[in-house]
Amino acid sequence: MTSPVDPNQICLTGENSFIRLSPEPGGEQTTRTSHWRVLWSPGGAGHVLFLKSADLERDPVRIYSDNIAMTRYLQEEIESILFPEFADPSLTVIPAQFSRSGGIESAYNEIVVASTETVVLSWHDFLTPYMLNNPAGSTPGRPHGVYSCFFPARSAQITVGDRALSGAVTLEARGSAQSSTACCAWSETWVKP
Repeated sequence: MTSPVDPNQICLTGENSFIRLSPEPGGEQTTRTSHWRVLWSPGGAGHVLFLKSADLERDPVRIYSDNIAMTRYLQEEIESILFPEFADPSLTVIPAQFSRSGGIESAYNEIVVASTETVVLSWHDFLTPYMLNNPAGSTPGRPHGVYSCFFPARSAQITVGDRALSGAVTLEARGSAQSSTACCAWSETWVKP
């Protein structure tokens, strides 16, 4: 009988939603976000938004968070694998407050409020959700595994202050599922041997 318990070590559990925009569908990504709502990690719980955009002349890579210890853990353990530009420990962490509004049935928003600006990530026009199942060691060069419920969106928008960042979402296949470069990724758990 197979054990129902995954033998791997849990790195963190929570959410990791993202938006990646290109000047035209399928083009080079000029804006990228990684939004984390962490329920548990060795660095504690909290939120962080990693943001990079060619539209941001000043500080094109920004990090907003309410828990710097968790943020540094994520940089070292996960973002160093996913997107190394977000993993630079010399990047300043901007203190921020995080909230959400809306829902998958209409439009969903993550709101990040810092003393300098407000950033809003918005997803809408959702496709059929699916479960992502990447067991530990299944991706070459990556010991980690990840399990997550993805809600891909056909459309998304990012505003920084009163400015909407340019670009469009690209539809793409992920295995047998129709997906996109803008997904709410909930119930996400990362593991490693």
